[in-house]
Amino acid sequence: MEEVMRKLEDYREIYSQLKERLRWKVSDSRSLMMVASLYVTNKRAFHIDRFMEISDYIKDEVRAFSSLKHEIRFTFAGMLDTRFDDYSSRFHEFLSLYDSLIDAGFSRGPFSYISAMTMLSDGSRRQDFAVHGMEVYKKMRDQHFFLTGQSDYPFALLLSQREGNHYALIDRIEGFYHQLNSAGFRKGNDLQSMSHILSLHSEGSQDKLVQRCIHLYDTFKQVGIKPKAMFYPQIALLSFVDEAHSMVNQVKHVWEELNSSKAFKWHKDINLMMAVNMLISDKIEHNAVLQVSLSTAIEALIQAQQATMITTVATVSVSTGSGDS
Repeated sequence: MEEVMRKLEDYREIYSQLKERLRWKVSDSRSLMMVASLYVTNKRAFHIDRFMEISDYIKDEVRAFSSLKHEIRFTFAGMLDTRFDDYSSRFHEFLSLYDSLIDAGFSRGPFSYISAMTMLSDGSRRQDFAVHGMEVYKKMRDQHFFLTGQSDYPFALLLSQREGNHYALIDRIEGFYHQLNSAGFRKGNDLQSMSHILSLHSEGSQDKLVQRCIHLYDTFKQVGIKPKAMFYPQIALLSFVDEAHSMVNQVKHVWEELNSSKAFKWHKDINLMMAVNMLISDKIEHNAVLQVSLSTAIEALIQAQQATMITTVATVSVSTGSGDS
């Protein structure tokens, strides 16, 4: 627990530096929380000047209308900085991977960029990774047409790299989805994400992992944390750790520490995600799974909020226009 508390202090300090430097450049502080978490979970020293150098490099190297011209570039600057020393050559490899995804049928946008970064960190990826990823994505969509969207891209890419038949993989995902639903987990995109994460687990039977998730769900309730559907992926991540239910009290402690911080008190849901990541980042083999889960969740939340704001503004505009006529 002492190590986790050190991570917590580092997280606060990094976030503070980012907030100070990017106060007028970032509209949503949750993206800065994501960046800060990258450094503590990867045990990478943070240097604000190097981080800004990488961010500016990204902005200068992309085309005029690229979304990487905007504030999302800070997330990818953090991803590059925490993984690679030679960020410039890796960044251009990242852009090449992104173009391969677009050529394979993936839509342009943040989730394809996250997918490309996932492949950049995986030196053992298949040569035709983009085609395999799209095949898995389409099979996911065949099973859950209305649930499957761009936020599922990164998991489709990760899952497509696993050995074996794609049909068997989809059957495994569906097995988790229906077993968990039968056990009381609500149907929806969060349960689908949970099933994707569990399907990345290379060990343990499906029944055993489902039982572990049920136990974790119950333990969350027992310690006073309401296990909302948005936390299903965190329950899946915890299930990667043996005796994970014994860590739930630690999750609660770190969560409450974050909730009591002035900088983070308005983001209690993300604080729980952060608490889980900080606690298990040293305990699971594939750190990419943690980053995909967190980055897709935060990006989806930000996009949902932006969509709500746009809808609200449009509604007000229509109402105002009607009143003037």
